[in-house]
Amino acid sequence: MVSRSKIELTRRPLPRVEFLCGSGIARRLTGLRAKRESAQAGRMEKRAFFANRWLGVALIVPQILLIFTFFYWPAGEALYWAFTLERPWGGGNEWVGFGNFQAILSDPVYWNSIVSSVIFAMATTGLAMAVALVLAFAVDREMRGSRIYRSVLVWPFAIAAPALGMAFRFILAPEAGFLAFVNNIWPGLWNPNLHGIDAMICIVVAFAWKYIGYNFIFFLAALQTIPKSLIEAAAMDGAGLLRRMRDIQFPLLAPTMFFLIVINLTDSFTDSFGIVDIMTQGGPARATNLMVYKIYFDGFKGLDYSGAAAQSIILMLLVILLTIAQFRFVERRIHYK
Repeated sequence: MVSRSKIELTRRPLPRVEFLCGSGIARRLTGLRAKRESAQAGRMEKRAFFANRWLGVALIVPQILLIFTFFYWPAGEALYWAFTLERPWGGGNEWVGFGNFQAILSDPVYWNSIVSSVIFAMATTGLAMAVALVLAFAVDREMRGSRIYRSVLVWPFAIAAPALGMAFRFILAPEAGFLAFVNNIWPGLWNPNLHGIDAMICIVVAFAWKYIGYNFIFFLAALQTIPKSLIEAAAMDGAGLLRRMRDIQFPLLAPTMFFLIVINLTDSFTDSFGIVDIMTQGGPARATNLMVYKIYFDGFKGLDYSGAAAQSIILMLLVILLTIAQFRFVERRIHYK
């Protein structure tokens, strides 16, 4: 005879594999749905809602007015002046089309300012980034006094360009300080008031010194994001300091370098007026007559508002084309980690 317990076991429904698999998938789908709902709830909590729509409008109107007043309005006025010519005795402007641009581009003095601006931009960008990179490497290696350097090296970027130009005008003066001692040994070796190359060196050094602190911040931040274990593993494999920099750190710094190249080149074309005006005023013999300074000189001293407006349009287009070229030909070679 078959026992009762065996009969009860045979009557129990055996679990099916399909049912277990189906229940597992159902639980997984339920979990995904719950995560999606919680994520949506989190996004809803981060949103800001205003009980009155006019409150949001009141908060955004000041920003719109600032942008319109200090960007769109001056840009519109520059476009208007660039394609018109003021009558000699007043009475409104006369439409001349591209006449102002033709007159500017046929002037050899303006082409000289373009060449000077390109030389200035390349020299300041290279010098500022090279010095900042060396300082960032030194601080990242936690050398003696690195914490002090980390805070002090940022200060030069906060100095206004006219104050910086005045300071370097005295520092690099040929009649005082160390350079006066050099001139006593080699008379006439250094004189920015007479030699155009010396004057260009003056403004390049001053502008680069201002941006060293800015570049230093980004380089140091990028170096600190590189895992220390990676550097230590390379050192244990026998790679020296220069080899680790070349093969590990420099490639990982490429995105930061690209960003800084774009910023430095753009600012060298647009933010150099204060230093040039205080230190050289475009001289000697127009050796430091950069594009941004020529716009000021022709517009406010030569009273050629139409020509100055056309020059500002050309400068804006040059900066835009330079930035596009960098993103088109340089950014594709950058590998982001």
